Amino acid sequence: MSLRHAVLGLLAEQPGSGYDLLKRFQTVMANVWSATQSQLYGELGKLEKAALIKVTEEGPRGRKEYEITEAGREELRAWLLSPNDPPPPRSESLLRVYFLDSVSPEQARSYVAGMGEIGSRRLAHLERLEESVDWDLASVYDRLALEWGKRFSRMQAEWAEWSVARIAGSTETAGDADAPGDDRG
Repeated sequence: MSLRHAVLGLLAEQPGSGYDLLKRFQTVMANVWSATQSQLYGELGKLEKAALIKVTEEGPRGRKEYEITEAGREELRAWLLSPNDPPPPRSESLLRVYFLDSVSPEQARSYVAGMGEIGSRRLAHLERLEESVDWDLASVYDRLALEWGKRFSRMQAEWAEWSVARIAGSTETAGDADAPGDDRG
């Protein structure tokens, strides 16, 4: 996925200014894709130059209202329906976990617990967001993306809790502690 397609998708839902789009990235899209102000405004310029969006209104202080063009809709549809190989797995956080035996068990536990706190905070944020959204106006797909974020965040917090206990157990005994619900041992 690219920022290009995220912007086209948002403009396909409804026209908006760069500011409007940035707010949508920071709220309803926060779980899906992020964009800084400079990235977003740069992409808007590229999309306009490629005739995938157009300015429909100009206001004070250089404010521009954008809408998607038919060429932009075709680009979005082609991207949505094109087969896609999943990207190779890359997670800097999990790469760090893989090498945590290079630090003390206490430092490892602290790092993993921090990952759990991030998941818990993100879950709380998404639950607050869920309460603030008028779901009568949102699409079913907005709801699906939000639910994925909630479940992923909950899983990250639960995994971190399990992992901290496993790290603690590995320093106390030579044997491995099994995952909750594991029937391997």
